[in-house]
Amino acid sequence: MRDSEGFGRMRTLQVVVLLVFALIIGRLAYIQLIDSRYGDLARANVLRHVVQYPPRGEVFDRNGEYLVQSRECYDLMVISSEIDKRGFDTARLCEVLNLPRVKLERELANARMRPRAPRLVMSYISKEDKLRFDECNFRGFYAVYRTVRQYPREVGGNLLGYVSEVNADYLKRHPDYKIGDYVGMGGVESAYEPELRGRKGVKIQEIDTHGAIKGSYMNGRYDSLPDPGRYLVSTIDARLQLLGEELMRGKVGAAVAIEPSTGEILMMVSSPTYDPDQLVGRDRGNNYMEMLRNKRQPLFNRAVRAAYPPGSTFKLVQGLIGLQEGVLRPSDLHSCHMGYQAGRLKMACHSHASPLDLRFAVATSCNAYFCYVFRDILDNPRYESVKEGYDVWKSYVESFGFGRKLGSDFLDERNGYVPDRAFYDRQYRGSWNSLTVLSLSIGQDALGCTPLQLANLAAIVANRGYYYIPHIVKKIEGRDSLDARFYERHYTKVDPKHFEPIVEGMWRGVNVGGTSTLARLDGWDVCGKTGTAENPRGRDHSTFLSFAPKDNPKIAISVYVENGGFGASAALPIASLLEEYYLTDTIRRPAMLEYVKNLNIYYPAYDKCQTPGVLSGRQELAEWDAVAERAGTDT
Repeated sequence: MRDSEGFGRMRTLQVVVLLVFALIIGRLAYIQLIDSRYGDLARANVLRHVVQYPPRGEVFDRNGEYLVQSRECYDLMVISSEIDKRGFDTARLCEVLNLPRVKLERELANARMRPRAPRLVMSYISKEDKLRFDECNFRGFYAVYRTVRQYPREVGGNLLGYVSEVNADYLKRHPDYKIGDYVGMGGVESAYEPELRGRKGVKIQEIDTHGAIKGSYMNGRYDSLPDPGRYLVSTIDARLQLLGEELMRGKVGAAVAIEPSTGEILMMVSSPTYDPDQLVGRDRGNNYMEMLRNKRQPLFNRAVRAAYPPGSTFKLVQGLIGLQEGVLRPSDLHSCHMGYQAGRLKMACHSHASPLDLRFAVATSCNAYFCYVFRDILDNPRYESVKEGYDVWKSYVESFGFGRKLGSDFLDERNGYVPDRAFYDRQYRGSWNSLTVLSLSIGQDALGCTPLQLANLAAIVANRGYYYIPHIVKKIEGRDSLDARFYERHYTKVDPKHFEPIVEGMWRGVNVGGTSTLARLDGWDVCGKTGTAENPRGRDHSTFLSFAPKDNPKIAISVYVENGGFGASAALPIASLLEEYYLTDTIRRPAMLEYVKNLNIYYPAYDKCQTPGVLSGRQELAEWDAVAERAGTDT
């Protein structure tokens, strides 16, 4: 009995011992064959993986001039466990790199949290500072090559964007990026990030127990070279962009120019803007915070994000819809007795000849004429109700690219706004008619359009009914063509035959007698339309649409100046000077040029107090208003 019990105990002990050995062997096999963690730790003691950052792709203007370049710089990295604790000279490192001691101590403290992981200590080290650093041989510290952006022309802050280090939120959304990587923010840098970024490489170094580099691991067999980013040729004319930013200085608004035959954006100015070099280097953070605190919002790209009421420029769309709907003929006459009146409702207008047809209604920007047209569209007897007529009108408006994104290569492009019938049902509890929304006839009420959409409207009229999606890039290195959507014609719902009377009206407004006569250029058939958008928070906004020449147009442009007054007061001279410069490569109207450069508009919504020179700008604007009024105004 005792023998059997002893034998059983022996067998149990044997099984337990075998199980223990099996577990040990299994664990060892797992560590050796499956789990790479310990192998990685072992290799980390003798190997250092140094990331090789590729140079970011360069950006050229349409004429081959540099808009964005890359220059050499370095990041200082540290591995806490490899620092020579006894021989490390903190003061010497700070002196060599002009590094504040407080910052160094803070980064070293952070590095001790993960002693074997590389930690960024300092960015934007120059080539000269890096050479001095190499001479000192600070153990545990090493420099990583990278490039930073450089802007030879110092223009296009908002259209080009900037490059910034990725943050935690971005890393969550883009796991293919790592801490220390840089990414394009806004404009071209963001829209074409995959092309400009390139592909990182790696250099594996053998190190000894003290962190000193012994050489390349396996003679560089496992190293990989960085793949540089692709260069871009933009559609921008750098000289035109430079002049546009100069003319818009001291104003708040935007100016956009498009080549109608291609949809290429020739110029895009958002004012105020910023020097893109301000967001490069060690002062970048301070400069960025200063821009954020600026009430004029220089980081806000008004050209594609601001939604402005189009004002009288929208009369072009009203006339075209009326022609297509059959409620208007070019020869139809309407009277204007200083405005439009229906019952107790009255909409004022300025003095001009009456009655007048469609062409002169466009040329003189008659409010009354387009009130008649708008009501005829909505009250058309072919529709069962005004609301149904309104839905039809809205669908026409949207076909011109309003109320939605145009699909440009700006990732932050906004929709603008065209109210639907539900908007007015909520506002008026379902009880409204064509008179209720009559201000839409002259581009007011809840309408909101981006300056890019307004420039696209000018391109549509120039092309007699179609447009190409506006885009900022002309060529990408290594590609034969762009995205197919940029080559597709987009037609409005208005037949091309109806555009000629509108074009004729815009031409008369400049060359015969109308609100745009100040835009006349000798030798060029310029077509233009002024707009004055009512502003409940101050002086009216000034806007202007134009294209030239009348046939086979080379440029279509929109300018929007907040608080600029009449369309002919601020927006027109800016647009006209830009057109003249693009078409003739010179400016022959020095008085107009001087007036625009000296015009600094006071903005109660942005400015705390009036500054020297602003008052004179207001006086100059008043004087120019008088000139514009004599030439013809629109309200």
